[in-house]
Amino acid sequence: MQKSRPTQNKRARERARQEKQQGKAARRLEVKARKASSPSSAGDEDPDIAGIVPGPQPSPWGDLDDEPETSDENETDTEI
Repeated sequence: MQKSRPTQNKRARERARQEKQQGKAARRLEVKARKASSPSSAGDEDPDIAGIVPGPQPSPWGDLDDEPETSDENETDTEI
């Protein structure tokens, strides 16, 4: 026959869970208050996209002259 040990363990777990939830709630309120009191940095630019302008971007490898150019020399014109 088991004693009331499982009930005591369950109560201890439930108490620990409640304390953890209260700690989380306190941290959330603290972060919320800290964000509200700090000045907003809406004018700051995202460092990942700093300096990028809309439109075609320059090649990171520079302009390579090794690319073949298309010309009309390879085409043959025959008139009938």
